[in-house]
Order: sequence, then structure tokens, then C-alpha cells
Amino acid sequence: MSLVPYAGRSGGSLPQPVPVLTGENYIARAINVKANLDAAGLWEAVVVPEDAAAAVIAKKDKPKRAYLLGTLAEDLLLQVASKKTTAEVWVSLKARFFGADRVRAARLGTLRGEFELLRMASSDTLDEFAGKLGDMAARFVGLGSTLEDAAMVKKLLDCIPDRLYAAVVGMD
Repeated sequence: MSLVPYAGRSGGSLPQPVPVLTGENYIARAINVKANLDAAGLWEAVVVPEDAAAAVIAKKDKPKRAYLLGTLAEDLLLQVASKKTTAEVWVSLKARFFGADRVRAARLGTLRGEFELLRMASSDTLDEFAGKLGDMAARFVGLGSTLEDAAMVKKLLDCIPDRLYAAVVGMD
């Protein structure tokens, strides 16, 4: 992940380093971008305006759109560059990466399959394998689900070689 500087400062204070959005990190980046725009007082243009304040919000939309576009990897930027407002860009990204419930359910199913197939390689240390389990749990959270501690412990006990069993049983 690379950092992209944000040069504009109109309408609020935005952080200098901006993480680049990729296909694998949409949920985390979406949370960060929303929080940064909200903290800078710029989030309201992402939500489609419905009242007389639309002109003020439209004026604030330009730096927000620039900020949001600055967080995108080049391939994503080219896909949403034609969107005229921050709201259109945001909705497009959300539809692409978060998708409908069926898409999320399919991704969860794939992730559950990956979890079932996860095995400790002979070259893995106990810490490396525990890290893989932690990464898997984080991916579940990213899709709005949880990987239960009991399932992770069972996977750990099922996958470790006999020589490491005593070390795992002795963990707190």
C-alpha cells in the first residue's frame, strides 16, 4: 500500500498521507475515508443533498471528490473518473467492492472454504501459523462476520505437528 499526499486544504483539515484504495482493502479504506471526511466537515456532500443548502454542499464537493480520487489506485481511478460528484464516486466504489448481500455471502463462503483448507506448512513456525489464523479472522470481520475463537483454537490444534502440541496446549 502506498501513501498519496493530499495537496488541497479547502473546507477543512484533511490528513497529509492518504492510503491508496485497492480491491482488497475497500472496507478498511472506506471506514478511514469516511472518518477523515467527516472529521474535516466534508462528509455531507457524499450524501445526496435534498435541501436549499445544495449550492454550499456542491462547493464543498470539489475538494472532497479530489480527496477521494486521490485515495484510489490508478485502475480504480480510471473507472470512476467520469463520476461528477463525491456521492457518485462513493456509491460506485461501494457497489463495486462491497456489493449486494449475495456477493458478500459468496465471499464469506469462499473464505470459509479457505479456512477449512488452511494447514500449517512444515516450514511455518507456530507464530506464523497463528498469524495466518489472525489474518483470516480479520478478513471475516471485514465481510461483516466473525470467526469464533473456538473454531480458531480447533484449527490450531488440528493443524499443528505433534512436536508442537505441548507448546500449544501450554499457551494461555
